[in-house]
Amino acid sequence: MTDLFDLTGKVAIVTGAGKGLGAAMAHALGKAGAVVTLSGRNPDPLQQVASSIRAANGQADIAVCDVTRRAEIDKMIKTVESRHGRIDILVNNAGITDRGPVVDVTDQAWEVMMQTHLDGPFMSCRAVLPGMLARGAGKIINTVSVVGELGRPGIVPYSVAKGGLRMLTRCLATEVAGANIQVNGIGPGYFVTEMNRQIMNDRAFFNERVARIPARRWGEPAELGGTIVYLASNASNYVSGQIIYVDGGLTASF
Repeated sequence: MTDLFDLTGKVAIVTGAGKGLGAAMAHALGKAGAVVTLSGRNPDPLQQVASSIRAANGQADIAVCDVTRRAEIDKMIKTVESRHGRIDILVNNAGITDRGPVVDVTDQAWEVMMQTHLDGPFMSCRAVLPGMLARGAGKIINTVSVVGELGRPGIVPYSVAKGGLRMLTRCLATEVAGANIQVNGIGPGYFVTEMNRQIMNDRAFFNERVARIPARRWGEPAELGGTIVYLASNASNYVSGQIIYVDGGLTASF
């Protein structure tokens, strides 16, 4: 049974891998045996995560890339394919957040949110798919969110972008499943990350969230490890177009 989850020799890219959930997922893939390329805009945190993976006997390198720029995405994909011969697993995780009333959202802020969470994953999928289609195998995993499923005030652009990514996941899955390429999503709930530091410091909000989560706590990034390895492995070969919410039961409650 454990062989189903073995990623030895598999080549993976994780975008937004310099910290938080991306770093945790990259660690999990590396521990399962994958050769992981860490992608992000800043090389310094990527190098730190790569060094940590190597210290745990994993294989990791980096590729600096801004996922809002098509030329940089294409260069990253070509670089990894040239370096390792193929790409078996693509994890679209790069993300940003912004909070405030919708009347205060500027055109630029809206555009950047869509570019990061929708355009980037779309362009990355488009760039990696020719190789996967030629081999008749591949795994694409998109980091969605519970707020792509559940509405919440104050984060309209983020929620809309994640909702769009949810549908990109499902629609693309129907298009490529016949080629033995599985496209799925992970929907994190509230996790203890640097990106969430501001709302975590709002104790009223933090406590209100904890009260609504059946598990009565926020998640730790490492708790995404099992799900990312499952979706990247042969164990999920007949799973496609699904969003697995890792949220302590939040989306199951009301």
